[in-house]
Amino acid sequence: MSEIPAKATESEDPSDGARTEAAGAFMEMPPSDALWQSSPPGSIYDYIKVASFSIGPDGLVDQWSLRAESLFGIPPARAVGMDPIEAFIDPDLRERGQRKMAEILDGREWTGVVPFRLPDTADGGRGGRGLAEVYVMPTRTEDGDKAAVCIVVDVRVLRRIETDLAASQAIFGQSPFGFLLIDPDLRVRRANQRFASVFGGTPDDHRGRGVHDYLPRGEAERVAATMRRVLETGDSITDMHVTGFRPGSDERRHWSVNLYRVHSGTGSPIGIAWLGTDITSRRAAAREAAAARRNLALLNEAGARIGNSLDLETTARELLDVVVPGFCDLATVDLYQGLLVGDQTPQGLADGSAELRRVAFASAVSDAPFAGTGDPVTVGAVHHYPFNSPCADALRTARPQTVPAAEGALVQSTLAVPMVAHDTVVGLAQFSRTKGSEPFGERDRDLAVELAARAAVCIDNARLYRREHERALILQRSLLPPGDPVASGLDIACRYLPGNASTGRPSEVGGDWFDVIELPGHRTALVVGDVMGRGLRAAVAMGELRTAVRTLAQLDLEPAEVLSQLDEIARGLGTPGGIQQATRAARRPREADLSEVYLATCVYAVYDSVTRRCTFANAGHLPPVLVEPGESALMLDVPPGLPLGVGGEPFEEVEVELPEGALLALYTDGLVESRDHPLDEGLQAFVGALTDPARPLEDVCDQVLHTLDSHHGEDDIALLMARVQGLPAESVGDWTLPREPRSVGRAREYARAQLLGWGLEPLVDTTELLVSELVTNALRYGEGEIRLRLLLDRTLVCEVWDSGLVQPRRRRARDTDEGGRGLQLVGLLSAAWGSRRTHRGKTVWFELPLPDGENGVRDPAEALLSLF
Repeated sequence: MSEIPAKATESEDPSDGARTEAAGAFMEMPPSDALWQSSPPGSIYDYIKVASFSIGPDGLVDQWSLRAESLFGIPPARAVGMDPIEAFIDPDLRERGQRKMAEILDGREWTGVVPFRLPDTADGGRGGRGLAEVYVMPTRTEDGDKAAVCIVVDVRVLRRIETDLAASQAIFGQSPFGFLLIDPDLRVRRANQRFASVFGGTPDDHRGRGVHDYLPRGEAERVAATMRRVLETGDSITDMHVTGFRPGSDERRHWSVNLYRVHSGTGSPIGIAWLGTDITSRRAAAREAAAARRNLALLNEAGARIGNSLDLETTARELLDVVVPGFCDLATVDLYQGLLVGDQTPQGLADGSAELRRVAFASAVSDAPFAGTGDPVTVGAVHHYPFNSPCADALRTARPQTVPAAEGALVQSTLAVPMVAHDTVVGLAQFSRTKGSEPFGERDRDLAVELAARAAVCIDNARLYRREHERALILQRSLLPPGDPVASGLDIACRYLPGNASTGRPSEVGGDWFDVIELPGHRTALVVGDVMGRGLRAAVAMGELRTAVRTLAQLDLEPAEVLSQLDEIARGLGTPGGIQQATRAARRPREADLSEVYLATCVYAVYDSVTRRCTFANAGHLPPVLVEPGESALMLDVPPGLPLGVGGEPFEEVEVELPEGALLALYTDGLVESRDHPLDEGLQAFVGALTDPARPLEDVCDQVLHTLDSHHGEDDIALLMARVQGLPAESVGDWTLPREPRSVGRAREYARAQLLGWGLEPLVDTTELLVSELVTNALRYGEGEIRLRLLLDRTLVCEVWDSGLVQPRRRRARDTDEGGRGLQLVGLLSAAWGSRRTHRGKTVWFELPLPDGENGVRDPAEALLSLF
């Protein structure tokens, strides 16, 4: 046979990657396995698809395998007896092939690459050219004749195996990750250099080891169970976190491990691939990032939740609601006792020895007392820290300190953080973590300082607010009528509730007020007002307006005139530009700045107990409510007008005659309006609550407040209720006198007779003298007819009416003057006197107290002598 030179190689000791791999697999078989066991599916021969046939002494094929049929596409019936050179070799190479076959049959081995024709395709296509690696081994027949056995492998399969092996070796050997091949018994069959560099030794040193050789027992059991599940199910595991230690180190390390099942060429599972990378640094960075996110979230939560209340204790509890359990397991807040009771600077603040009160405590551990200092303190208790303690040091230096845990205490880590606001220490916050939690670090320390500082600012604001609130409350209380007001012809009851009084939250002083002002002639002014705004500024404005109302009322002006004067006063109460700003606000509300202008609403009513008529004027306030006997309550139709401080419009008056026993109610909007209940709903509820006006007024007030409890709470409430009790006709003496000198004597006679009829004989002489003076003045300086009226109630009032407009003026008479002492005498003998304009002129009046047996009436003769 001729030599076949085309891509042929010869080897006396033939071997290739496939045979080496197969031999290696055979060499690694466990000693306990049977030597002649059947090759399982997926063996190297199955993967390479080795074909074989034999050549007889005549150079013809005498045996043909099924794999040969698959490779060459020739069935055994046709192949047996064929000349392989003629059948497979191209015509131009057959001569050389014949020579090589002769050499083989002469007893020489040969290995080479031989081109051959591929079988035709199933769809009728002609096969192409292929390359086969052929290994020919000489042999002899039973008769001793020379023959040969041929083993053939498709070169394409070999090249693919070589490429796969090279790629596998490159990935395995050069991978930056720890790479293991683990057999079905969970033993390491191969390890790469990266894995060996972490756990020591060479890659070969790790053959036969298991996960228990690398990981702690509990972790190893978990990983082994996971690998068994991967072998059974074929489901891959990605990013499984494994914790362990490097050999010779006690530093805890973390790895991310990927596991997947490895299959043979035929798809049979042969083990597990382990791909791991060290993520210790990444986990540390992740923990830092998570801590930063947690801290940022805590700060955001603190900004949203701390300081919503202007109450010291509530603010302290809000801080603990934020930090427990998100930041620590237990926490307390102590505030200086001096600050809580209103002192500007508590004693001992500089050295941290001042008394503190524990105002808040929170725990995430059930039934666990706070033991950060070893000495639990209950909420509300007043205490102080020893001078040399870490807590006192924190208060003294305004820097956080670490508090050692008491022996056997639940707490293992405590931070004592001073609460500093505006360079002033207001208290101390302690944050503790129990055993099993991570101790506080520097980042936690900084966060604790920031949280305490935020709470401290809110607490200091609450302290300042409380101080201002108390001052405003004192001012407001001092300006309200003391006790139960008393008025002629009226039974009066009143209520005043600061805002939030019904909810238990700290109240903020508002500008609501009410007043009952006695006027001459047994008349009474009833006033209810509300300054818009809250706080000290509103309380001061309320006080100024209330004082102005009382002053204007003493001038005995009509209700509309009183409100007009109040409007002028309100517009000038702010800055020097207050009037101009208020006017601009009324004309161009969007452009005006009302921050320095006092705006208020007010209803002013004057009740005359003789006529039982009441005159109302309203400046933007809610309408009065009237309940007549046997009738339902109704809101009086009083024109509302504009609020005080706006100006520009006159106020209107409405006069209403009130029947005996009628109930009149004046109130502020806090009674009938809130965020959750509209004004109309509150007004209807108020009117509906006045169902039994005949009950005692105190009970009626309580009933109204109880019924409308759900309708108020945010704003101040002022309620003034008056029941009409007109002056009886027998308590009034009224006479008209002609304009002549005899009227003076008649006036004295009328007065004497009336007083004797009332049983007021001790007042007869004084009354006669003063009536004579007033009627004489009316004749001398007045106009028209004269009217004399005596009114008996809690005092005796005498009024002299005329049509003149000139008001009497008291002057000081000289010693040589014969007259000019009449009004001086009136002033000396009466308890009060004055004059007021009426629709038809003026009225001059004086008032005498009724004799009570203790305070006698002044002798008129003695008074006359004192004038000279």
